[in-house]
Amino acid sequence: MKITGSVIKYGDNIDTDVIIPARYLNTSDPAELAKHCMEDLDKTFVSRVKKGDIMVGGKNFGCGSSREHAPIAIKASGISCIIAETFARIFYRNAINIGLPILECPEAAKDIDEGDRVEVDFTEGRIINLTKNKEYKAIPFPDFMQEIMKADGLIGFIKKQVGKE
Repeated sequence: MKITGSVIKYGDNIDTDVIIPARYLNTSDPAELAKHCMEDLDKTFVSRVKKGDIMVGGKNFGCGSSREHAPIAIKASGISCIIAETFARIFYRNAINIGLPILECPEAAKDIDEGDRVEVDFTEGRIINLTKNKEYKAIPFPDFMQEIMKADGLIGFIKKQVGKE
C-alpha cells in the first residue's frame, strides 16, 4: 500500500476543536465536515487541499475531545495520510477505525516542509521525501491494520470478515 502526495504542514498540539470546530458537530456528513476542516486554524486549507495530499503535524496531533468527526473531516477533505511526531491515542484509534492512514515518525515530521512531495509505503513503513531526496523509517502497519485500511475502515473490514463466514 503506497501513496504519494504534496504536504500541508501544521505544528504541535493540533486539537480536534481546530480540525473541526464544535459548531459543525450537528452533522456527520463527511462532505459537509470537509467544507469546514481546519477553518479556525487555516482559512485557506479547504481551498488549497487536493485529493491525495498528505498532512504533516508535530507532537500530540489530534489532542482534545474524542470526536471522530475530526479524522472524518480530514479524510473527506482529500487528505490521504497524516504523518506526525505523535498522535493523541483516541485520535489514532478513530483514524484507523475510519480508514485514514496515519504514521508516527518524529524525524520525518520535523524535516518535511510544506509543499514537499512525499511517498509513503505503509507495508514497509518507509516515508520518502521526493523533494529533498531523503528517506525516513516509521513502524509499518501490522497486517491486520493494512487490511482495515484496504477495507476503508473497521466497518468495511468487519463486513468483509462476516461475508467470509
